[in-house]
Amino acid sequence: MYQYDQIDQQLVNQRVEQYRDQTRRYLAGELSEEDFRSLRLRNGLYIQKHAPMLRVSVPYGLLSSRQVRMFARIAREFDKGYGHFTTRQNLQYNWPKLEQVPDILALLASVEMHAIQTSGNCIRNVTADHLAGIAPDESEDPRPWCEYIRQWATLHPEFSYLPRKFKIAVTGSPQDRAASKVHDIGLHLVRNAAGEVGFEVLVGGGLGRMPMIGHVIREFLPKQDLLSYLEAILRVYNLEGRRDNIHKARIKVLVKAVGPQKFREMVEAEWQASRDHAPTHDAVGFARIAAFFTPPAYETLHDHDVLSGRPTEFRNWYQRNTKRHKVQGYRAVFLSLKSPQRPPGDITDSEMDRVADLADRYSLGLVRSTHDQNLIFADVRQRDLFELWQSLNAIDLATPNIGTLTDMICCPGLDFCSLANATSIPIARQINERFDNFDYLYDLGDIELKMSGCMNACGHHHVGHIGILGVDKGGEEWYQITLGGSASGQDAALGQVIGPSVPHAEVAETIDRILNVYIAEREEGERFIDTFRRIGIKPFKARVYAPSHQAA
Repeated sequence: MYQYDQIDQQLVNQRVEQYRDQTRRYLAGELSEEDFRSLRLRNGLYIQKHAPMLRVSVPYGLLSSRQVRMFARIAREFDKGYGHFTTRQNLQYNWPKLEQVPDILALLASVEMHAIQTSGNCIRNVTADHLAGIAPDESEDPRPWCEYIRQWATLHPEFSYLPRKFKIAVTGSPQDRAASKVHDIGLHLVRNAAGEVGFEVLVGGGLGRMPMIGHVIREFLPKQDLLSYLEAILRVYNLEGRRDNIHKARIKVLVKAVGPQKFREMVEAEWQASRDHAPTHDAVGFARIAAFFTPPAYETLHDHDVLSGRPTEFRNWYQRNTKRHKVQGYRAVFLSLKSPQRPPGDITDSEMDRVADLADRYSLGLVRSTHDQNLIFADVRQRDLFELWQSLNAIDLATPNIGTLTDMICCPGLDFCSLANATSIPIARQINERFDNFDYLYDLGDIELKMSGCMNACGHHHVGHIGILGVDKGGEEWYQITLGGSASGQDAALGQVIGPSVPHAEVAETIDRILNVYIAEREEGERFIDTFRRIGIKPFKARVYAPSHQAA
């Protein structure tokens, strides 16, 4: 993984001391609430329903065991003993004290971490395929390019005060495990007819109040032109994006307003006009970055049968929670943060300490966070799988449900967020209690359930096969259900609202009825999204918030 140099460390250390002084001045009454608000947001600190919330950046989801141990220490000493992993692969603390945040940031800086640009109208954490570098189907490892973009974007003076927040995802796989089509910019590493690797560039995706799927504005961009082309996109958005209405300030609204083709022409014109003074590709600098992602010295191993004679519980875990590795003799292992006993994405300090120990022993000292709010050990020898499973099972991180209905994405909802209309965590618990039979879940197959507590869609409900949105009706919690969404590859689509919202107590029952229809209508080999399209759901044409679909 990338290691800070002297410049990186100095920048982060200076930022900590700068924010420490800003906090001191605010607490002394020398800074107004409004002045301090913009400063704390630039350092990842929100004021939530009950307490401040600090969002820590995890670039492209990659963590060392040392950093995970620091997460555990901070959770133990400054929070309530746990952290929460998000869909942007970051970690959030929900209970830090405002006056102690500078101390937390100093501890993070000591292990090459920070909270810079995890909030505010700037370029946020760059996310990637969580199987980057080990996926058999990828064209090229996207992580060096994520780091290249991160260094370019951090504290970029021109793009620090954009009309709204800005999110970039990079993937080297056609499967698109990074949900790139619902990002402001999605970058796909692809090969052209000549066999050269470059980028397919998508712009204008996003969720929230006006969900949209991104549009391809360049089929193939040479890699050396990446930063200059990104600057052209950001400059067009910075100049033309709406600043008079926060709900219409995202780049997706601009792309829709002018049309994808016109937007492409605007970017191309800006690109040509600015190329003489745009950043050029630093081959030496990129090579230095890429060297940190050189594949490790894998042992020469062979694939072998790891299931014979093992208990059914292990066999189920192997099938659901491990994935093929591009190197023989290894598997990628998912650590499920979706057991029935925990809010999705949560992990305790003691569990984090144990994860760090297990990473050192079984996965080269590295851990990955995923877009789906789980963790991964990317490089586990097949011969170690049973022993690792036993250790994970002992700390509630081996629930064999990856890819199933209960492997749900879930925002914190009204339990924590001041913007939410309804709770999400109790609904997750309700669904877990209703669907607690693994044989039934496995028979259903891969189903993506995603849940948000409000229209901001932090839980990505628009692109769930089943989406759940919390809404407020007269001070009571109700839930709107969508079907047919997807964030992956060619199937990327927005779900369609299927009827009036349902009360809190009836969500799991409603999901059960939907699944009964799905089972009754399903034919052998038919994909989940295609099944709903066949019985009347048209996800590619859905108008998710059209008046006819509003809850009664």
